[in-house]
Amino acid sequence: MGDVSVATTLRSSTRLVVVEAPGGCGKTFQGASYARDVAPSLGDGRLLILTHTNAACDVFAARTRGLSRCVEIRTIDGLISEIAGAYHKALGLPAEVGAWARREVNGYGIIAQKTAALLAASPMIAECLARRFPVIVCDEHQDASADQHRIVMALHAAGAYLRVFADPMQQIFNGSQAGAAAAEQRWTDLRNVADRFEELDHPHRWANSQPALGAWILAARATLRDGGQIDLTANLPAGLSVHYADNTAPRHGGFTVAQNLSGPIYAKANGQASLLVLTGQNATVTSLRAFFNRRLPIWEGHVRDGLARLVAHANANQGNPAELARGAVDFMGAVASGFSSSAFGDRFVTEAQNGCAANCTGKPRLLQSMAWHIVNSPNHQGIARALDRLQGLIANEAAFADVRVHHSREFAEAIQLGKFDNADEGFAEIARRRTYARPKLPAKAISTIHKAKGLEFDNVMLLPCDRRNFSNTRAARAKLYVALSRATSSLMLVVSRGQPTPLFKI
Repeated sequence: MGDVSVATTLRSSTRLVVVEAPGGCGKTFQGASYARDVAPSLGDGRLLILTHTNAACDVFAARTRGLSRCVEIRTIDGLISEIAGAYHKALGLPAEVGAWARREVNGYGIIAQKTAALLAASPMIAECLARRFPVIVCDEHQDASADQHRIVMALHAAGAYLRVFADPMQQIFNGSQAGAAAAEQRWTDLRNVADRFEELDHPHRWANSQPALGAWILAARATLRDGGQIDLTANLPAGLSVHYADNTAPRHGGFTVAQNLSGPIYAKANGQASLLVLTGQNATVTSLRAFFNRRLPIWEGHVRDGLARLVAHANANQGNPAELARGAVDFMGAVASGFSSSAFGDRFVTEAQNGCAANCTGKPRLLQSMAWHIVNSPNHQGIARALDRLQGLIANEAAFADVRVHHSREFAEAIQLGKFDNADEGFAEIARRRTYARPKLPAKAISTIHKAKGLEFDNVMLLPCDRRNFSNTRAARAKLYVALSRATSSLMLVVSRGQPTPLFKI
């Protein structure tokens, strides 16, 4: 098996081809190349590429440029929302399915479940979709939920040809161990029913930079997959460095190291023209922002969880200034530090609750100037104007100097929300603009491993590599492999001796 075998099998008359594709081994190249070759021959039908992220949509769009007439690229949630929107009455859903999904807890999961049941009960719908999309390329299918998988397989049963790319070692699963086991079983079952199963195994990502590092990362993948320990004691390839330093931060999610051990970390950050710093937890991202003295921005990716929660909260509490103010405080907790309940939030909520009636000066008066916008417009627009006022206070008032916005794009988008009469429509339009703007990684950035999936970067630093972040579970093994495989030229691991991860031999 390999590149030639995979390319040949993809272009065969085989109806279901499954390809195991480790990161960096040419999966996107193979999928896009196949789409370019096959799509123009489909007549009235279109080749559909299904991804799990908007970033992946962007990559496939760039690699199939000029073929928009015969290639459609969608996130799987986007496709499912379109199907559910067409049959929303039968599914018991509102007409604005996407807006509903963003408001509800596990909204997209509920829609997928209902849509999977709809296609099972009404095969004619699946047949219409299969005629519209006679060939479907599924990208990163290891991330498909059980219901998303059922929908794809329903389209296959209705006549669509499937080309499925997946890497079970890149499935970062946030649910239960039982859920992870079920996903692994789905992959095994899919392999068993495939007409052809192929594997990609050449580390193309590193061919022109650090081939020895690429070979080491693929070997590390096999070790993690098979339950072993990655040996850091000898035979490290060019491009890989290991720095031993324990995270001594007392609070969960914090990060600090002894002063005499911080030098190599700062040297790496300062000495590279480009650097992606990866860590396992959102809270640690914020701590690393402070550790690097705010010189490295946070990569926010495409998803705006805090903003989505703010929109849902604003819709649920329209007309209630106190609750709207609490929603704004919660949002600030998601995108910034320093705007705590004790320092700012409690008084801000009180002012909104009491109609800004108190006669006050100093910081309370400034908070009152924020709350007034919510009292005057007790909806999402009032929140947006209050946040806009806060932006000015942070820039100009000493009392707000300790408020630090870490997710600047999300904060700015919350302010933009005030330009729209309807919060859901505004959120959807802002997301659409973000998709087409295709925000790119800055030269240096800090990111969670989850948000870095699908990315590649010349130089990567992973920290902290300790037991808390990388335990001996299948999910932790997958998370570690995803992190390791982002680097193309150099990889620095900051490894704990005091709380060692069982995934490394040190």
